[in-house]
Amino acid sequence: MPRPQPHLDEVLASEPGSHIAALFDFDGTIISGYSATAMLREKFQRREMSVEEIAETAQVVAQHSLGQLGFSGLMSAAAKFMKGVEEESFVEFGEELYKKHIARKIYPETRAIIEAHQAKGHRVAIISSATIYQIEPTARDLGITDIKCSAYEIEDGVFTGDIIRPLCFGDGKVLAAEELATEYGLDLDQSFFYSDSDDDIELLERVGKPRPLNPNMKLKGIADERNWPVQRFASRGTPSWIDYTRTIYATGSLVGAFAAGLPIWALTRSQREAANFSIGLFGDFATAITGVELEVEDEKHLWSSRPCVFIFNHQSKADVMILAKLIRRDMGGVGKKEIKDIPILGKLMEWGGTVFVDRADGKSAIKAMEPLVDAIREEGKSICISPEGTRTLTPKLAPFKKGAFHLAMQAGVPIVPIVIHNATDVAPKNEFVMRPATVRVTVLPPVDTSKWSARTMNVHVRDVRNMFLRTLGQAEESAEEAVAAEAPPPAAKAAKPAPKKAATKKPPAKKKPPAKKPAAGKGRAD
Repeated sequence: MPRPQPHLDEVLASEPGSHIAALFDFDGTIISGYSATAMLREKFQRREMSVEEIAETAQVVAQHSLGQLGFSGLMSAAAKFMKGVEEESFVEFGEELYKKHIARKIYPETRAIIEAHQAKGHRVAIISSATIYQIEPTARDLGITDIKCSAYEIEDGVFTGDIIRPLCFGDGKVLAAEELATEYGLDLDQSFFYSDSDDDIELLERVGKPRPLNPNMKLKGIADERNWPVQRFASRGTPSWIDYTRTIYATGSLVGAFAAGLPIWALTRSQREAANFSIGLFGDFATAITGVELEVEDEKHLWSSRPCVFIFNHQSKADVMILAKLIRRDMGGVGKKEIKDIPILGKLMEWGGTVFVDRADGKSAIKAMEPLVDAIREEGKSICISPEGTRTLTPKLAPFKKGAFHLAMQAGVPIVPIVIHNATDVAPKNEFVMRPATVRVTVLPPVDTSKWSARTMNVHVRDVRNMFLRTLGQAEESAEEAVAAEAPPPAAKAAKPAPKKAATKKPPAKKKPPAKKPAAGKGRAD
């Protein structure tokens, strides 16, 4: 049964147009938990906080939690720790924080709501009391360019130790929304605001469509009194013991499935039949125990052109069990060489037909792939490869490597693209626990490689990648972009960090506070 999604259904049925805004709080609404907590944890793990800073931070947080210190005081205390620090270093820190902690906290349900608003042509923006360094990488991933947030004062690229007022908190969020309305001609009376906290009551009351997401107890009570529709998500946050149990059983079932195939090998002397039995058993058991259901479009293409090279977009560790359930038999794969050294698992995967390659050594990888050509031609096996090379942080498609395409061309077999839409719902990158979800899969028609050549390989890779992008609803890659991606970066730019806050509306530095100040508020930061 599909899970109820009233907020998403409402957006899909709503009036289109750029005069309608969809405003989103950040912490607890777009992501599970608090980005500030992740930031402090990362700094602590890096040993970038002195004993005095740790003690003072704990004291300030305790005072804020007890209502003895307002949000303005909390931000002022945080700003003091920043004094003398170069802003660029914090931009880099924010990017690292996103990769290690924040990306896997994004609620897939909120992502779907944001994408629905964007499809309707609504103006989507984030209004948060967090800082640009916590928000911007996530906003970029979600395609959101309008951000209103709290800011530290900066002079000559260095934090001064002060904050810029008004902060984006309480009435300050209303001011931010009204600035957006003036700039873009928005009708706030027809607009949405999504938040998890009663700290945002001012803006929730200002818009025509307040929509609590994962509300705290106080906001839930207010929503019940005012008949505001509420929705909660369980796809992120603290896993239950059931989620841990499911994950452990699913992971361990790989060993059990191959052990179950040993009698077949012993009695028939056919390693291939034993492996086929084990692969199918693992796919069925692991998806069942984790509560993963598959909605497969055009499943017929999985069987119409074997042997072939199956390529898939790699989003989650759940992809392994998904592919085992889909392909089931006569398959081999490619894995990074580090997996081969893992006790039991490495041997099982090697026995099942996996070839391990050193991704850092291109020549070694090409040589290691030679047995795969033989497996296709002589044994009739199909090979399963992710051209992205590794799992992506989000559902956004990464650039493709060419190994799978050269393999298909050399073996003289077609490529069959398997597009996985939302395996991150089960387990995003860097997340151990797998959760129940319905995963959409689209199997595209086989791609003939018989007329391919090394000279035209770049065109073929781009064309196949664009098939994935179209199916995922993402922007296709132009020929010019493909050429630019192939070109090596200039030597002067090779060592530079990630670009600084691209396509982001950042509050200006050293801005004098307006005459009207937001009311002081209590509560957590967001």
